[in-house]
Amino acid sequence: MIIRHYTDIPAATVEAGAEGTTIREMITVREGAPTFAMRLFELAPGGHTPFHAHPWEHEVFILEGAGAVNSEQGPQPFKAGDAVFIPGDEKHQFTNGGSGVLKFICVIPVQNPCDV
Repeated sequence: MIIRHYTDIPAATVEAGAEGTTIREMITVREGAPTFAMRLFELAPGGHTPFHAHPWEHEVFILEGAGAVNSEQGPQPFKAGDAVFIPGDEKHQFTNGGSGVLKFICVIPVQNPCDV
């Protein structure tokens, strides 16, 4: 069993196609998780992740803030307390439309490389 505070995990800047976005890899294969990786994303006001797609799904829980998930069908707004499911191969991008930090947990299958 592992218990640690999220601030004990260094935040890495998400570079390619993102702006104002950091990731903390909370639980991954490095901690012995064989099935899922849990990551914490923080987006500054006006920040966004890249607009991209990949074969695996995302399960996301919005901890604080508000914003939208952009897709090819347009933006879908969300707020703190919302859960978001993005199927594999669907283009998506998280954006922070609020005045504070947007913070969310994202879970993906471990057999895939960590990606936003």
